Amino acid sequence: MAAEPEILDELRRLRSRVPYLTGALAASVDGLVLAQDTPGVEPDGMAALTAAALGVAVRLTDATGQGEFRELTVRGAYGYVATYAAGRGAVLTLLAQDRVNAGRLHLEGRRAGARIGELLDSRAPAEAPAAKPARAPARTRTARTPRTTNARTSTDS
Repeated sequence: MAAEPEILDELRRLRSRVPYLTGALAASVDGLVLAQDTPGVEPDGMAALTAAALGVAVRLTDATGQGEFRELTVRGAYGYVATYAAGRGAVLTLLAQDRVNAGRLHLEGRRAGARIGELLDSRAPAEAPAAKPARAPARTRTARTPRTTNARTSTDS
């Protein structure tokens, strides 16, 4: 998908609404940039890292029974990286300084993710079907059997 003007407009409006927001990127769940407003940050690398983090987040929510992925927030010493679901096949990733109002960041990020998702999902039937985030197969717990071994290690005499 090429960068969509409507998505880019949404990213720019989001940056104007949230003080201390330093970057915004919409990407496919496969790590392809759909639109970006990320001065000073390489968008292709950011989209690829977002896809990797998304894969872990989806597996984590599945493995812990928390349901479908909604958002992921990482806080570093200098600020936040927040990723929100944006429809069936995309995510919105935001970069913000540490002094951002985190509640406002989440509120506006969720709203923008929903709007971007609506824009993308409304076009999905005309284009190739949107990919869903990869899901780990459901795991069931089974009792472990005790292991016994007669193997010798290099420290055995």
